[in-house]
Amino acid sequence: MVGPLEQAILAIMMAVIMLGMGASLTFKDFTLALKRPYGLFIGLASQYGIMPLTAFTLALVLPVSDPVKIGLLIMGCMPGGTTSNIFTYFSKGNLALSVLMTVTSTIFGVILIPLLLVLYAAGLNVDIPAGDIIGVLLILLVPVGIGMALRKWNANVGALVELGGSALGIFFILFLLVSWVPRNWGFLMTTPPAVFMAAIGIGLLGIGVGYGFASALRLHPRNVRTIALETGIQNGPLAVALVVLTFSGEEQQAILALPVLYSLFIVITATILTFWFRRIDARSQQALPDGLL
Repeated sequence: MVGPLEQAILAIMMAVIMLGMGASLTFKDFTLALKRPYGLFIGLASQYGIMPLTAFTLALVLPVSDPVKIGLLIMGCMPGGTTSNIFTYFSKGNLALSVLMTVTSTIFGVILIPLLLVLYAAGLNVDIPAGDIIGVLLILLVPVGIGMALRKWNANVGALVELGGSALGIFFILFLLVSWVPRNWGFLMTTPPAVFMAAIGIGLLGIGVGYGFASALRLHPRNVRTIALETGIQNGPLAVALVVLTFSGEEQQAILALPVLYSLFIVITATILTFWFRRIDARSQQALPDGLL
């Protein structure tokens, strides 16, 4: 279970991560988003169409407990995060599209996340306190606004805050690895295999379906891999924060298992995929005639 000290640390870390996300944005980004509606469409369809439905399907077919189903739904309804932007960059995808999808899903998430959670929770006959989740989301949007203000006030300060927030996103996962996992090792060892299948499967299916979705739209290969990564890599830190700040006691620990395991395994999955994408690029470059390199 997450103790009071860890809850405070997680809340502070989440605020800094959201601050960094805000510092990566300018008001021109929103103007650009409106001028390029395909980015808005793809972002919303990927994050709030594909992933919640994937999570709901896994919750139906896998023999998992109600708390795990809740954790799975919360994970599936999360927006993209800075982690997807980082992996898109190293995969030589379209970073601008990745950031646009992250921005779109984060802003619209305040409305869509509670609505989708209530809708899918009713289908699974589980109870999710949507009102509490809305409150947490609204609070977490405050540092995003502060980050945007810092970027507008001083671009250099904004860049430093953005870098710090991105780095902290990766550190957040490492923090869970060295703090929560060892203390809950016994709990994890008794966790049914179906829970691990759900935690790993939602990321893999999200990436796979996102890849197929983008390919069906006949987009450029760089955009296809971007959408695949942006779809499958959810904002794990935000999911953990929502669980910690919304639930308590044994229920919190049972629900928390899914987003924690997802956050750990999605990094492994995305890393393998990144090497694969880069290998494809290297082969494509070697196949080109010398005059076209």
